[in-house]
Amino acid sequence: MSLLGNIIWLIFGGLVVGAGYIIGGLGICLTIIGIPFGIQAIKLGIATLAPFGRTIEETSEVGSLLNMIFNIIWLIAFGWEIAVAHLVSGLILAITIIGLPFAQQHFKLIPLSLFPFGRELR
Repeated sequence: MSLLGNIIWLIFGGLVVGAGYIIGGLGICLTIIGIPFGIQAIKLGIATLAPFGRTIEETSEVGSLLNMIFNIIWLIAFGWEIAVAHLVSGLILAITIIGLPFAQQHFKLIPLSLFPFGRELR
């Protein structure tokens, strides 16, 4: 069932969104300072390509000071816009019964888009 959900997800926008995150991440990686943030954007893009059947898991370095600082910078610079986009998309999809599984995937991506450092979608 996850495979079917991921295929439908890719056809109806997941490929475009994932590619956007990856291209944006590559653009952020052009500066040395932006490399950690670009890597997280690319990670978010890969997670967005196939979210069905995966869960958000915290890595061992989730509570480190550097990750917390990076998460705060990410939240201010990029994260809140991405989270709002996932929230609005999820609310629109939740209007119909058919859209509920896809809305759930958008809602699942919100915590990862807010604080990506120290978290992964596995």
